[in-house]
Amino acid sequence: MRLGTGDTIHLATIVLTRIVAPGAADSARTPLDAEVEQVVSEVVAEAASEFLVDILAPEFVQRLSLHVQNLRLRAREKAWSRNPLTRSLKSTYPMIFDVAVYIASRLQERLDIPLLDDEIAYIAMHVGGQLERSRRSDNLLTATIVCPGYYELHELLRSSVDRSLGQAIEVVDVETRVDPDWAAIDTDLVLTTIDAPVAGERFVRIQPFLTPSDIERVQAVAGRIRRGRRLARLRAELERYFDASSFVRGLDASQGEEGVIRQLGGLLVQRGVIDADYVERAIEREHLSSTAFTDALAVPHAIGMTAVRTAIAIGIADPPMPWGDSRVQVVALAAFSETDREAFQTVFEQFVEVFSERDSVQRIVRRGADFSAFLDELVAVIDG
Repeated sequence: MRLGTGDTIHLATIVLTRIVAPGAADSARTPLDAEVEQVVSEVVAEAASEFLVDILAPEFVQRLSLHVQNLRLRAREKAWSRNPLTRSLKSTYPMIFDVAVYIASRLQERLDIPLLDDEIAYIAMHVGGQLERSRRSDNLLTATIVCPGYYELHELLRSSVDRSLGQAIEVVDVETRVDPDWAAIDTDLVLTTIDAPVAGERFVRIQPFLTPSDIERVQAVAGRIRRGRRLARLRAELERYFDASSFVRGLDASQGEEGVIRQLGGLLVQRGVIDADYVERAIEREHLSSTAFTDALAVPHAIGMTAVRTAIAIGIADPPMPWGDSRVQVVALAAFSETDREAFQTVFEQFVEVFSERDSVQRIVRRGADFSAFLDELVAVIDG
């Protein structure tokens, strides 16, 4: 295999930037193209503000700049890279992928780099990696340990919990009384070595010396609590954003993706939610990268949260219709307003999650004969 010029330069740059010892002079590093670094820095700042994501870190900007610099060289040679994770990234992390599409579109405008789906997926991997590094502690569930006994025992237990479950929960209190005030414990989880006289999923019985089965049980309960909260937020948001006048059962597949976007977009234009320009920008976004985030669901939307208010128009295709490389049964044209940027993340990620399960999709599509039935089935699936 023969390496192209871009790949050779990029490989050399990576090696040189990895062998510099901590504290060494910056001059020892292979310099980045000043234009690329400046553009990437500005685009990352725009994406961070647009999507409220924590990616404004110098190390992230440098890593992404190196990638874009290499991409720019490869683009001149049309030496595109194939990414085997593109489909899974899009379906599992739709919000991250959409941040990557936003970044890619801005880079395309500023640096004139044509970006294919596989190349966008590499940017999504950079974004996802940075978000994983900068996860905020407010995503953790709080926990109280109830462990009557000797001082050393509860200290050892707390240490074991922090070591084994620190990525999922944060211990904020330790109760050593034999008869604690159970009703006063208000943390998300209560990990107790004695039987609790009150019922509730958040009370998890564990051993004084934490066992592997204890860890698995706590992780399972924590996962269910987090998912329940996410879906509860989703249910509340969806009931705000859906409307019977923006529901279409029986999409005409012959009009293609653009026709469906125009049809659903027209319903939101009539309601005064968006203007015709938003519809055109949603079509432009679709050309950048297909919004078929699962095998059953497409979520077309424009880059930029310019809707008067947030709303979602729903179309049902039965049988499924072609969309990108997939065949979808549900098309959800999403219009988000500037004031609902945080809701964008909740709705976008969790809506896709609901439609990632084939049985749930079939149930919703089969029973959702009209808007009321569709919403009832969707809520029923969310509630589990």
